[in-house]
Amino acid sequence: MLDGALASFFTALADDLEQLVRLHQCELDLATVDALQAEQFPQGLALLPTAAEDAQVLGEMAQAVAGLPRDAAGLDRLAADYAAIYLNHRYGTSPCESVWLSDDHLACAAPMFELRELYAQAGLSLADRQQYFDDHLVPQLHYLAHSLRRLGRAPLSARAGEIASFIDEHVGYWFPEFAARVVQFADCDFYAALAGLTHWWLGRLRQSLGEYADYPQPAREVLRVRIEQKMAREKAEVAPLRFVPGPQGASW
Repeated sequence: MLDGALASFFTALADDLEQLVRLHQCELDLATVDALQAEQFPQGLALLPTAAEDAQVLGEMAQAVAGLPRDAAGLDRLAADYAAIYLNHRYGTSPCESVWLSDDHLACAAPMFELRELYAQAGLSLADRQQYFDDHLVPQLHYLAHSLRRLGRAPLSARAGEIASFIDEHVGYWFPEFAARVVQFADCDFYAALAGLTHWWLGRLRQSLGEYADYPQPAREVLRVRIEQKMAREKAEVAPLRFVPGPQGASW
């Protein structure tokens, strides 16, 4: 079992993730704006800044929250920006891993099925796949939060290493590109700041796991090769669908 203080820390990290999930999974309404401003978000996050760059990311988020609109027109503009980022991908910002990792940038590719299996091994499954695919950002963050809450039930080095590996090969690998595009194209400061904050937070989580579990993060090039090899194996294992004409000629 983990030391009580350490277990509490990882539980607090899971709470952080749940807050981030709420902001990524649907557009803001007035009640959420009220809550964010009342809490002076991102104050209260368990991960604290350790460098000037960290403080800058948190400061940009705080400034964006303080400037959130409360009128209907402002909320509509936020909703339109949310749709452009997460729903119609107008900025080239799909929140699904397959689009970033597959050769043809297609949705519902091998990463979706790999993640579905990981969730099943943890006793999890999506309630509604019409809302999210398994490789969507929101289920991946939920899975991370669930995994962090379970850290007290197993040797730290083993569980923390598994979570670190998940970040390396899944959300932590593709999200930086997603975040960079959101920061570049987002119409509203809030979503640019949210992307930057989430990117920073995932990086600090990975750093913390590496320190506690003695599990250093591989170089980006090493991860790229590892993921490409895994994708190639999974692609080879899937038998392609072939069209075979019937005796009367082509049919569907």
